[in-house]
Amino acid sequence: MLQKRRGGTRRGCQFGRLAAAGASLLLGLSSCTVARIDIADRLGENARLVEEVKAFGKTLGISPTEALSRTTEERPALSMLWLWMQRDGTLALRAPVDIRMAIGFSTAKENLQLEQVYQVEGYSVYYRQGNEFADARSVATVGFAEEGLLRRVKVVLHEDLHGDENFALPWEVEESMVTPLGSLAAVEFFRRKGDQDTMQVALASLEEEREYARQLNALVTQAEKLFKTLGIEEAKQQILNLIPSYPVYERHFKRQVAGQHPPTVLEAKLSHDLAYYRYFDQIAALAKQASDLRTLIDDLKKIPLGTSPDGVQAYLQQLKTRYSQSAT
Repeated sequence: MLQKRRGGTRRGCQFGRLAAAGASLLLGLSSCTVARIDIADRLGENARLVEEVKAFGKTLGISPTEALSRTTEERPALSMLWLWMQRDGTLALRAPVDIRMAIGFSTAKENLQLEQVYQVEGYSVYYRQGNEFADARSVATVGFAEEGLLRRVKVVLHEDLHGDENFALPWEVEESMVTPLGSLAAVEFFRRKGDQDTMQVALASLEEEREYARQLNALVTQAEKLFKTLGIEEAKQQILNLIPSYPVYERHFKRQVAGQHPPTVLEAKLSHDLAYYRYFDQIAALAKQASDLRTLIDDLKKIPLGTSPDGVQAYLQQLKTRYSQSAT
């Protein structure tokens, strides 16, 4: 009798273990299902936001593109690796960056972890990766859907501005137009939505970008002088020593070159940043003088195709004069 009870106990324990295993399996399947639903919800919410932002862009004269219109639920992810190379001891001040290339990978950037570039003889090299770019093959990933609201709005507007119906300029000129206009348009997006809290965040971000641009341009002026008067390696070291004197620029520089070797990236990174931010502060100032943002966008679209950096500067000065006269 005692033995029978023991056998019954063992069978009960075995049944209990099977039941527990089954419950664990069901819980695992349930958690996977919940996670899948959560991903689908995030991507769905993001798709609705993208559609709303693109519709808003039209009111500013920004023709929408297919970039980010679809999600990884609809198409496989494609990421890009961008590389910029600038000859040692030089900066892309009056000419384009020496070498610029992009390599596509049929996976999200999160799945492609790169080691740093150690050396390219005679050149500095800066690289970055991204899932978002101005092409119909750029789809919204889960990572993008999880980004902050302001960044997502800015990215959609930025990439749409790159569409050939909006700007079809050489890369370094086009980026210098698209970058400030994307940030300005994001502020206007939240203003029209009546989202005062996010609009204030967008305004603060715009002001930080203006300061970043001012500090970058000041640093580049110093760097150009050092490259002209010192040997390359000594100049590099002095420029790197100067960067902490520009705290807003330094913060972004450190974050963006994490995992890369600062002396190796220096000339390429400064040249890259100039392409995006050379005229940022001036264009943001023009936005305050223009009758509205659409007018500024339309006027900047009229920059002639072959305009040099000095020509862009002259064009912006002409707009400033015209806007000032219209205000009086």
